Amino acid sequence: MLWLKALHLIFMVTWFAGLFYLPRLYVYHAMSDDEISNERFKVMERKLFFGIMTPGMIATLIFGIWMLVAYDWAVYANAGWLHAKLALLALTLVYHYFCGVWLFDFKHDRNRRSHIFYRWMNEVPVLFLVGIIILAVVKPF
Repeated sequence: MLWLKALHLIFMVTWFAGLFYLPRLYVYHAMSDDEISNERFKVMERKLFFGIMTPGMIATLIFGIWMLVAYDWAVYANAGWLHAKLALLALTLVYHYFCGVWLFDFKHDRNRRSHIFYRWMNEVPVLFLVGIIILAVVKPF
């Protein structure tokens, strides 16, 4: 069981590294005004999203679900902390989706948001991560 937990955490760190960095790339991309930088950011964003973030997300979900099943879901079915953690996970998945939408907008040169918007969006996964870690470790309710 500890191997599942270790793999879950490794891929969660990989996923969140991408969630932290991709919006920062969007900040710089939104500020760029030359074609060379624009194309370079498109490559970096695509490789981060599809090469690191999304595989990390998929593996995190696989090992997380595997742990829930292996640990006996019935034991945790009424745990409030787990329901709150899963709610934050759902919000993180929505955030990941929007990172993909913004990637698509930049890819097709249709970004309509300022670098300030992406600076604010860059802070969102921090809130999710803090909440998820506190709920998983402290299990406050």
